[in-house]
Amino acid sequence: MTSYSSFSDGTRAVHAGLPDPEVGEPFLPGPVFAAPYHLDPVTGPGANGYARTEHPTRQALESAIGALEGAPTLVFSSGQAAITALLLAVLRTGDTVAIPSDGYFTVRAFADGFLRDLGVRTLLVPTAGPYPDFTGVRLVLLETPANPGLDVCDVRTLSEAAHAAGALVAVDNTTATPLGQNPLALGADLVVASGTKALTGHSDVLLGYVSATDPELLTRVETWRKQTGAVPGAFDAWLAHRSIATLDLRLARQTANAAAVAELLLSRSDVTGVRWPGLPSDPSYPVASAQMRRIPGVVSFDLGSAERVGRFLAAAKLVFAATSFGGVHTTADRRAQWGDDTPPGFVRFSCGIEDTADLLADITAALSS
Repeated sequence: MTSYSSFSDGTRAVHAGLPDPEVGEPFLPGPVFAAPYHLDPVTGPGANGYARTEHPTRQALESAIGALEGAPTLVFSSGQAAITALLLAVLRTGDTVAIPSDGYFTVRAFADGFLRDLGVRTLLVPTAGPYPDFTGVRLVLLETPANPGLDVCDVRTLSEAAHAAGALVAVDNTTATPLGQNPLALGADLVVASGTKALTGHSDVLLGYVSATDPELLTRVETWRKQTGAVPGAFDAWLAHRSIATLDLRLARQTANAAAVAELLLSRSDVTGVRWPGLPSDPSYPVASAQMRRIPGVVSFDLGSAERVGRFLAAAKLVFAATSFGGVHTTADRRAQWGDDTPPGFVRFSCGIEDTADLLADITAALSS
């Protein structure tokens, strides 16, 4: 397989994980639908034996994501499957894990339930700080930009502090994607992400992954996956790999739309709490502009009440009411309806790839109505 590491983001995304050219074969081979494979009668399995433990379509996707994250990668059936695999493979009874107090709420719920019952102590830390002394902490989990509040933390500085205290560092790279930032190059030990969001970007597949440069760490996660079976199906893996080719193009339009939407929202007196790390006035801007290669297409703001959010979404023609984010369609999600600890009028707004002028006109009309 040819290495494209010296090329730019768009080129790497298009060619990531593809086999070397072979006459008569497709650029991206179709999904292999198989559970068991033929075994050698004497020596047993060759490259593939059973799809839960190895699968060619899944391995091609892992090569693609690994090329972008810069490390060997394991894919999972969802982002939550990936992050729980990481936590349960690394943590043991008596350990302490630091997790974002403002990050994805299901991770906090998992820590407060299953991890607590296993005897793992949780330390909740705001993404923007202040940060505690990490002495005695086994794992520091960062999520930057945080979902849904969009605070950003300095991965390199926090990794240095955590390593000095003897802790491992994992970074949830869902919102940024590997074209937005490379946490492993900034000092993190592991990357975990939901590929359901911007990485695949078409709102048609559930996917998660874990990347790590340390073979021993990744082997522990892989053993967990083999023994629990949290693998994506062949068609999901193929869809994800196909979709990554357009990642650079999709992110470019989403970022441009987010910049325009954030400026529009800032100009309106009926919208408060506008957050986008690409705004020079945003508290996360200094770190984000230094650490990230591009800012994601997610904006957050507050319309004051659940009723007002509902009227806005009902009036909008180009904004779908939907959870998740990072897709080609613009969506908005009132996070409090899912039990997230956000104000009732808080909106996570995910910019799609629609024409910028059309999107701004639609948002303006919906807010004014």
